[in-house]
Amino acid sequence: MSVALRNLKPSDRPILEGILRSDDTFRDDEVAVALELVDDALANPDSDYWFRLAEREGQAAGYLCFGPTPMTACTYDLYWIVVHAEHRGHGIARSLIDEMERALLARGPKAQIRVETSQSEGYGAARKLYEALGYPETARFSDFYGAGDDLIVFYKNL
Repeated sequence: MSVALRNLKPSDRPILEGILRSDDTFRDDEVAVALELVDDALANPDSDYWFRLAEREGQAAGYLCFGPTPMTACTYDLYWIVVHAEHRGHGIARSLIDEMERALLARGPKAQIRVETSQSEGYGAARKLYEALGYPETARFSDFYGAGDDLIVFYKNL
């Protein structure tokens, strides 16, 4: 099954909200933050929030948001990677990350990617994905999001 990747367009906003809400992974406040980045990218062509949307069998199946880390030469943040609950397990997240890495290497010979995520159970699949794709855990901040919910930082040099 092939995955088609494309840039964001204005009509995608409700689709991305549907992807974010396809299960209970994200709280309402997390969805609101994710949509703020979508709105910024749609309103500002020079936004530092860059998106790729994945389609599978003609349906929007997931998306990725990334961009340059302020005040760095070649470091980028992976802000969001979300796959609709019905489309998980088909390589969509891997395709999106591969596309991001290709796009960043096209900008120059070196790129570094930082990913911050939660220790909570809902983010377990994402943590496994990062590790499988060569993103080692490089830092952990205890109880960052709340009691027993550490902030975990993954960092990869391309």
